[in-house]
Amino acid sequence: MKEDEEHATNTVETLLDGGRCFSKVIRYKWWIQIAMFTMFALSGQSVGAMLGRLYFTKGGNSKWMATLVQTAGFPLMFPFIFLFSPSKTPPEHPEQVAKKPSWTTLVIIYTTIGTFLAANCMLYTFGLKFLPVSTYSLICASQLAFNALFSYFLNGQKFTPFIANSLVLLSFSSTLLVFQGDYEETRKISRNKYIIGFVCTVVASAGYGLMLSITQLAFQKILKSTSYNVVFDMIVYQNLIATVGILVGLFASGEWKDIKGEMGSFESGRVSYIMNIVGTAVSWQVFSIGYVGLIFEVSSLFSNVITTLSIPIVPVLAVVFFDEKMNGVKVISMLLAIWGFLSYIYQHYLDDLKEKESARLVNHDREVNHT
Repeated sequence: MKEDEEHATNTVETLLDGGRCFSKVIRYKWWIQIAMFTMFALSGQSVGAMLGRLYFTKGGNSKWMATLVQTAGFPLMFPFIFLFSPSKTPPEHPEQVAKKPSWTTLVIIYTTIGTFLAANCMLYTFGLKFLPVSTYSLICASQLAFNALFSYFLNGQKFTPFIANSLVLLSFSSTLLVFQGDYEETRKISRNKYIIGFVCTVVASAGYGLMLSITQLAFQKILKSTSYNVVFDMIVYQNLIATVGILVGLFASGEWKDIKGEMGSFESGRVSYIMNIVGTAVSWQVFSIGYVGLIFEVSSLFSNVITTLSIPIVPVLAVVFFDEKMNGVKVISMLLAIWGFLSYIYQHYLDDLKEKESARLVNHDREVNHT
């Protein structure tokens, strides 16, 4: 009997140690995934914004084409849908698999989010075309405040001092960009175009914040899946709906007739035009993987924090690739953005420590009960 008790105790201890090791592996894997999605979001948005600016700078003039390339790259996601199909990635906890939503529900979700995406892309294009980059960046930073508001009401987002600090710092970092001075560019813009660009960018920022919160709500309340398949489904179908709507606008406006001439008169040449279009499409799909993945793994607010972090990065990249001047305002803006980002990450680190402590107490109680 004594040997049996010792054997049972050793077995329980082995299982508990194995459970703790498995939990650590899961947490490390989660942090690696967050780092990858963050890299995708930052690099995709930064490169996409720079190529979008280059398109207008080198002679591109079609607002519908500049909008279309932000969504038309969705076929690149088809291999990922196959790779992460449920049959190839069975859930770790089968009991957590929820009943699939109906086709009608899915159509409503994807159509709603896709419509938001198409409208936001067009509005952001107007802002990028008519506003100086610093003013445009400043207004885009407001999407963080809009998303925080929508997340509070729609997603039950809790605000801690570190999260609040992060939101304030990231907002300030983007606000500082307005002082870097694009006065010469501003004088070249008519008052009417400036107002149109300003209003469009504000509305787009509000719409983007709402779209992120709706996406998180869909993941939590309707899709309820642990497979990354739903991430790529969301990217493909929302971009498909958006692309169809934008194509209708492109042909209805008649701008499609000018594409051939625009390509021929592009300052860097026809090949450069095609490379710009393709590169922009790929960049925005990389960004889509990042921001949707962060919503799926963390929250819409965290995804928006990463998106806002990239706003000060673009002027810095412009120094390298567009020979723009680097000044103290840009440096301070960058440092504040990094500080705000680290503040948000630190909050998740504290949450992770609480989870580990809770798991340790549970394991301790089990060990006591078994002894």
